[in-house]
Amino acid sequence: SKQAGGAENSFSNGAFITKALIGFFVFSLLILYWPVRTVPTGSRGVITVGGAIRGIESEGFTFLTPWQHLSIFSIRAEAASIDAEAATSDQQPVAVALTVRYSISPNKVAEVFEQYSHDGNLDSYVQTASQEAFKSVTAKYTAPELTLKRSLVSKDIVQAIGSKLEVYGARVISVDMRNFSFSPSYMAAINEKTTQEQLRQAAENKVLTVEAEQKQKVAIAEAAASAARVTAAGEGDSLLIVAKAQAESLRIQNAALANNPQVLELRKIEVEMAKAKAWNGALP
Repeated sequence: SKQAGGAENSFSNGAFITKALIGFFVFSLLILYWPVRTVPTGSRGVITVGGAIRGIESEGFTFLTPWQHLSIFSIRAEAASIDAEAATSDQQPVAVALTVRYSISPNKVAEVFEQYSHDGNLDSYVQTASQEAFKSVTAKYTAPELTLKRSLVSKDIVQAIGSKLEVYGARVISVDMRNFSFSPSYMAAINEKTTQEQLRQAAENKVLTVEAEQKQKVAIAEAAASAARVTAAGEGDSLLIVAKAQAESLRIQNAALANNPQVLELRKIEVEMAKAKAWNGALP
């Protein structure tokens, strides 16, 4: 009976292990071929059968048959860093560091998946497009214009990159330009020109200062001369007025003498009275 009991226990244990293996196998099949899949936020689910696209699913749950395959395709914003070099219209080398933020247009997912990327990453295409766009834009401007018209240049670069990325089903969100620089020889020439300009302005300011001082001295001298002329004219006017008054007095007196003989007689009397007052009593 002990042998029979041992055989029974051995059989039970073997049956349990077999059932466990079968359960694990079934569970694995369910996990592997479970018809429900999840498409995360900011993504699209590309359903393929034998490599051919059969549908594009939005975020959320989606049901699959065992022969279908789901690929997660990102439409989130991506960032690509590019170091670009080009030449200006006056043949000055220029370099820039760009950061291009882009995303895949949702209605272009199937096209991009089929031709360019299975996950939505287009960094290699963005780098090529950005370098070409930077070269085409900088060739339209001289080196000084790239600095003076920075905002316009930036706008042109964004438009040029956007036009090129449309070919790949992507849209530009923003473009950041950093470390916009020219060759060392050109920068040295710019610094020398700036120094010379500063020296020229300093010399001009000194000349203007000297001219202002000279004009001030001339103005002071002219003011003094004008005051002297006014003073002399005032004194001359005073003498003229006195002379005119005296002449007028004589004219009036002469006219009186000519017109009235009694005035002459009065003058004779006044002369005689003056002599009488001066007489000391002695006879001639």
